[in-house]
Amino acid sequence: MDFLEIDSVEISFKNKPILNGIYLKAEQGTVTGILGNNGCGKSTLLRIIFGELQPSFKSLRINGKRFSKPFLTSNEVKYLPQFHFIPKSMTVQNAFYHSNIDINNFYTLFPELINLKNQKFKLLSGGEKRIIETFLILKSNAKFILLDEPFSHIAPVYINRIINLIHKEKQHKAIIVTDHMHKYIIDITDTLYLLKDGWSKEIKNLSDLELYRYLNF
Repeated sequence: MDFLEIDSVEISFKNKPILNGIYLKAEQGTVTGILGNNGCGKSTLLRIIFGELQPSFKSLRINGKRFSKPFLTSNEVKYLPQFHFIPKSMTVQNAFYHSNIDINNFYTLFPELINLKNQKFKLLSGGEKRIIETFLILKSNAKFILLDEPFSHIAPVYINRIINLIHKEKQHKAIIVTDHMHKYIIDITDTLYLLKDGWSKEIKNLSDLELYRYLNF
């Protein structure tokens, strides 16, 4: 079973420590959720795992092998950032072509969006862009999927379909997801971590979220 682990992360911005007590493990067949208040380092951690951001120190292992920049040395990790990554001038159809993903599979899940096929990405709404980019990342051949705010600007009916897709894709992938819409994260994850004051805490019981003053139930 494929797995990814990261620990011993040390990173500061403008001499302010952001992460310094992190441990996280993600395994094939599971969804790993990351919760935390704004500015706690959730996106920073995903960027570090992907390898796009280099901290002062980290230990990142994929199936026990150390990696520094997985996005350069391995095709096993794909990352959905908060910003839109598809070129503005590219059509939806070409985005699927260059990703080597059958666009018909997308329209099976989102038939309402079939009229976007020949549209340039810059003409789409924020929600339409997010749906397409999330689908492309989830349907990639990568073993490890990092999703940063996948539900942002998306209508609830589409969120439910993406959640179903996440459950389907996790059967042969490990998925790490964070979102400010904590209810969805709590509902879909098999393993849940809270980031607070630079450290990570695995949440075994939801009452722990109240104990650590993240949520009130």
